[in-house]
Parts: sequence; structure tokens; C-alpha cells
Amino acid sequence: MKTDYIKGVIVPIITVIDEDEKIDEEGMRAQVEYCIKGGLQGILAFGSNGEFYQIEEDEMFRGFEIMKDQAAGRVPVYFGIGAINTKKCIRLARWAAEHGAAGVSVLQPMFLKPTEEELFEHFKAIAEAVPETPVLLYNNPGRTGYTLSANLVERLAHEVKNIVGMKDTSGDITQTQEFIRRNRDVDFKVFGGKDTLLYVSMCIGAVGGVCTAGNFMPELIEDVYKKYVEGDLEGSKEAQFKLNPVRLAMDIASFPVAAKDMAAIRGSKVGVPYRPSLPTTDKGKISVFRKVMTEAGLI
Repeated sequence: MKTDYIKGVIVPIITVIDEDEKIDEEGMRAQVEYCIKGGLQGILAFGSNGEFYQIEEDEMFRGFEIMKDQAAGRVPVYFGIGAINTKKCIRLARWAAEHGAAGVSVLQPMFLKPTEEELFEHFKAIAEAVPETPVLLYNNPGRTGYTLSANLVERLAHEVKNIVGMKDTSGDITQTQEFIRRNRDVDFKVFGGKDTLLYVSMCIGAVGGVCTAGNFMPELIEDVYKKYVEGDLEGSKEAQFKLNPVRLAMDIASFPVAAKDMAAIRGSKVGVPYRPSLPTTDKGKISVFRKVMTEAGLI
């Protein structure tokens, strides 16, 4: 299975919606174009910052077709799956595979507290339903309440041929390193999931990052990646330090609102979040956003 394209900075792209919470085609195409022109290496539709948990399936399908059409083969477009039920995940994965997804990213089931055997069978069933499509695990303990263990990931990487990589959003560099160390013999591709740790993640062997920052400061997050792969480690580290205050400032707003707030400050027309989330209107918080973005040269 060809997987050499699975690398770089992949953006969990914002889902641009109108006042009726339908995907705004013009706005969505503009956001895809913005990310590609920003130099990013891939687009993930319906990741956490894409608000997958809010979107009806028919809108997901329409939105993915818009994104893939706009990308026009210039970068791979991946399909994010965050359903709890195995059968639903399989249905979404099959649709994505049939409609040209470069791969599918599968989050561990939220709300449940599954055993490792249940998780193994869950991911295995999804992957085996799309045997010719690369499958990436998505570990996000902060949103699901538990982490994928290194033992489980090692087993999946070695026993299920098309589970070829993962995004680790744990923020635990030791754990990220274990995912890499234990599976480097099968060319398992690990992406860092914390924008603030892209440089560090690459230092221990990550192939890149799935980075929210790509939605509103692609030039900064791409600078971290590009300088690293060119061998300019000091330059990459300094680019990371330049980016981090902006990314950390997002924490003062509710999740996932800040990405759209910051994109709007830079002039992108990305719409509002799905309810119950609301745009940030607190003048103090907006002032903080503008301050760190100005210091980073973004506005």
C-alpha cells in the first residue's frame, strides 16, 4: 500500500457554515484554497476543529465532495470519523473510500470506557471494511476520557495491514515516542497532535502534525515543518517559539470556537460555530488574540 504521501502538516479544516448551519460551499472552497496556498501537505475533513460531532451525514458527504473537488489532487484529502458505534464507523469509512478519500482517521469511541480487546476489534473491523484505504488512528484522551495504549497501537499496527499510522493528541511526548519506537519496523506514521509540540514530535520521529493552526496561520506552522525537513533545526525551533503564544492563547476561549475567531481576525470568512458554541465576543479575550497575533506578525 502506497503511504509515502502521508506526512507533513495536515490541517483539521474548519467547516464553514451559513446561518442555517449548512455548509457554505463558497466559504468552504475558499478555506481549502487558503490552506493549500499556505503550503500545507494535506486536509483532514471533519476532525475535532471541523466540528464532526455537529454535522449530519448528508452534510458531511456534501462537504467532503466540495473539499475534494476544490483540492483537485493538489494535496490529499482525508476523511475524519468520530462515531461511537462500530457499524456507523464502517458505513462512513466505506463511503469515504468509495468517494476518493486519501485515508480515514478514526477517533477512539467517546463516552464509553471500552476494554483493549473491544477497541482492537472496533478498529480492526473498520480497517478490514476498507482494505485498500489507509487508516489512521486518532488518539485524543482529552476529549474521550482515556488514551490508546502503546500495547494496543503496537498490536493494531502489526496485525492490521492498512492501519498505517496515527495522530497522537495526548501531549505526552513519552507516549508519542513509544508509538513511534514500537512500530518503526512497519513504517508506522505518527503525527503529533499538539501544534505547540510539532518541533519536538518531529525530533523523536513523527512524520508531521495534524495542526489546527493551519486554519489561520499556515505560514507559521508550515515554517516549523519546512525548516525541520531542510535540516535547519534551530530555525524550526525558533518558528515553533514564534507560533506557540498564538496557539496557547486559544485556550482562553471555548472549544472549538477560537480557531474560527482567529481566522476571522485575519480576514477569512469562516462563519460561526455550530450551536451551542458561540463566537467569542468578550473584548478582553479578543484583545489577547489580537495582541499575540500582532506580535507574531499575523496582523
